[in-house]
This record gives sequence, structure tokens and C-alpha cells, in this order.
Amino acid sequence: MSDNTYISAEIREDVGKGASRRLRRAGKIPAVIYGGEKDAVTLTLEHREILHATENESFFSSILEIKVADGRTQKVVVRDMHRHPYKQLIMHLDFMRVSDKEKLRISLPLHFIGEEESEAGKSAGVVIQHQMTEIEVEALPSNLPEFLEVDLSGLEPGSAVMLADIKLPEGVEVPSLTDDEDSNVMVANAIHISESQGTGAAAAAEAEEAEALEAAGEEATAEDAGDADAEDGEAEAGDDKE
Repeated sequence: MSDNTYISAEIREDVGKGASRRLRRAGKIPAVIYGGEKDAVTLTLEHREILHATENESFFSSILEIKVADGRTQKVVVRDMHRHPYKQLIMHLDFMRVSDKEKLRISLPLHFIGEEESEAGKSAGVVIQHQMTEIEVEALPSNLPEFLEVDLSGLEPGSAVMLADIKLPEGVEVPSLTDDEDSNVMVANAIHISESQGTGAAAAAEAEEAEALEAAGEEATAEDAGDADAEDGEAEAGDDKE
């Protein structure tokens, strides 16, 4: 693969579970293209080539171009990928056709920037949490970015960055973001880890330890009392015998 946007493929006529197993044994991946007004097409891909490409997150959020041996090309996006449950193997790939004139919905990864420069990042006892790692966007293929940046440089302790705060490139929309206030969800926030919480936890631990020691002491006292009663009983029995 010369870069992350081109995929070499072969048209596959032999289909079925048996054919797919033979392809995988030969270091190939069975795949399919669907969508648009055309019939689905089955393909064969090189496993090593695709496995290397999937190491880049843009493989899952970019417009890819599949090239077959006869020179035909097709723009697609990844819609589904099946991996082996424990081996480093890709079992199957599903692609969906892309039209330059139709808007596309796809999930884009979020890249968080400015975290260390923010007041929250500089403050002791404050933790910055990323509540989301990707969001679904809608855009024409020509306007589609590989990722979205979330600027945290203005994040202060106790504050948050919301979905509506993300600066979207021209032509990109977030379908889930509507006029409803509940749709403006939290993307990142900065929370305090107060010393009192730590002190309280330590105090609780000390209290538990004290209770355990007290219980052990009471048990030991009860055992000593039992032994003393037993000795007194034996002594009384001996006195009676005498």
C-alpha cells in the first residue's frame, strides 16, 4: 500500500465459508463492498497490507480508494471489521461505497490538545477526564477530516468542555447535536481530588483497623475468661473429690 488511502484488491468469485477459510490460510482477507445503487462485490485483500494499514486510526475514518487488477477504482469507507478473538488476524472487512455528491455519516476520533497548558493541567490535585473518544459527524466526502481536535487550553479546575464547544471544519455537522439541551453532552472535564477525601479514606482505614483490633481483643478476653472459668471449675471439682 503506497499510502493509507489506497487498497489493492482482486475480485473474488469463489464465495462461501470454505472459500473464506482457504483465503485466510493463504494470507488473504475476504471482503465485500456494498451500498449505492450497485450490487455487492466480493473482494480478496492482502492480510499483511491491511493489518499494517489498520495501525493508523485514519484507516477507519478516511475515504479509501480500492483499486482492482483491471484498473477499476471505488471510493469506500470501512463499515465493519471482524478480528480473530485472540490471534492477530483480520477475518473479514465490509466496505460501503461513497458518493462525492452524498453526505456521509462516520465516526471520527477526537484528538485532545492544550491539556498541559490549561489551568486544570497545571493545578495539583486535579484530574482531566476524557469522556468521549470519538463522535459521529455528517459531511460530504470532500469536507471530511481524519479527526477532530478538542482544545482543552481553556479548561479550568471544576469546568468542562461540551460537545458544542468543539470547533467543526466547514461543511461538517454533528447530527446528535440538536436544539435539545440534553444533546450537548460532556466531552472532557477537570475534577478535584480533595485532600479531605484522602484524609477521610485514611481515617476510615484506621477505624476499620481499630475495630478489627478491638474485636480481636474482645475475642481474646472472652477466651481468657473461658479458660479461667474452666480452671475454676476443675479446681472446684478437685475440691469436691477431696
